[in-house]
Formats: sequence, structure tokens, C-alpha cells
Amino acid sequence: MSRRADRLFQIVQILRGRRLTTAALLSERLGVSPRTIYRDIQDLSVSGVPIEGEAGVGYRLMDGFHLPPLMLTPAESEALIAATRLLRTWGGALLSSELESAQEKLLAILPEESRRRAEQSRIFAPDFGDRGFCKQRFDEVHRAISRQEVLALHYGDEAGQLSQRDVQPLGLFYWGENWVLAAWCERREDYRSFRLDRCLSLNPTGRRFAERADRSLNDFLRKVRCEDRNSP
Repeated sequence: MSRRADRLFQIVQILRGRRLTTAALLSERLGVSPRTIYRDIQDLSVSGVPIEGEAGVGYRLMDGFHLPPLMLTPAESEALIAATRLLRTWGGALLSSELESAQEKLLAILPEESRRRAEQSRIFAPDFGDRGFCKQRFDEVHRAISRQEVLALHYGDEAGQLSQRDVQPLGLFYWGENWVLAAWCERREDYRSFRLDRCLSLNPTGRRFAERADRSLNDFLRKVRCEDRNSP
């Protein structure tokens, strides 16, 4: 949640617990200027939060207003359902399981109409093949990225050439039907990309690494952008 979104949420919570709240009190509690509070109150009112009052007097929430744990539109709810279906098919088993758990919690707290519309989404990601191998690779690489652990790869490139690499995994990218690992190759001392479906074996080495300015995901992305701009 962004800092401003968090502040708007806090304003609603404060107004719920008091009969009348001044902009001065809100600005003191939230560490912003009264002018910022006036803008936030106006934006909340425009978005449908029933706030009564005026500048210089104070504000309160109208009786009967209920703030659900999550304020999601039906379209936002459907987007999360679609994301879960996509990750279940194309992502790793562990991460998709966590997202499905989050989806169950989301559906449990949604209003009935929003839940019904989300569950009836016509966006699907059917899996007609055996992707178990890639799902396992995804989980292993994702775990290594999170732990910043060097991976030992036995890799076959597009031409069928085999090689052994120790790489520092930096990020996973999805291109069409393939996941690609962006990594720092210790053998080449440069960035390299590896398709997960071409990894013949993939094993954690137990060695940890720390990103630095010239060996990081941000630096990798910067170089990719530069290459794109300079390409004909």
C-alpha cells in the first residue's frame, strides 16, 4: 500500500472512532499539513466515503458507514482471480499455492456481489501439457533468488551445446511460454539469461552472494534498456 493510500485509510479509521475530528488533529496525528488533510478529505468524499463537516469546524463519518477489510472493486477482484489462474498454470507450485490461499481469504471477506462476479470470471489459463518439470525449476530458482544463493546449472543452449555454470540468480522473467532466469554468470563474469526448460539440472551450492552496484538486477535491467535503445 502506498503512503498516501495508507494515510487515507488511517483518516477513515480515526473518523470512525470520534464524534468530531478537526483537520488540525488529523494533521498532527498523521504528520502532514492541514492543507494535505483538506485535499484527502475531499478525495475521500468524491470516492464515496460519507464524510460530514467543513474546514475549521471538524469532520465525522455519517452513521451506518461500514468499511470492509478490503475496499476492492469487482474488476479488481476479478483481476486477482485471473492472476491466480495464470500463476497456477505458468508459475511454480509453491508460489501459486500461496496465492490460492490468499484468494480464499479475499473471497471470504468480499461482498456477495463482488465475490460472485469474481468467481465467474471468463479469463482462464488452461494447462494442456506436463509442466511439472518447469514448475519444480521455478520453485527452486525462486527460493535461491530469495536466499541469494549461488546455483550450479547444467545447461543446454539453443544449439544443443552443454555447459556447467555457477550463477548468482537475480530475477525471473516470463516470455510467452518460457520462464527465463537473469543471473550473473561466475564463469563468464557477466550477465546471462537461462531458459528454465533448458536447465538439465539445477542445484543450490550453499554459497551465498550479495548484490552490488555492478552485479544486480537493477544494473541488468539498465543494460537491457540501453541495448534496446541502441538496437536498430
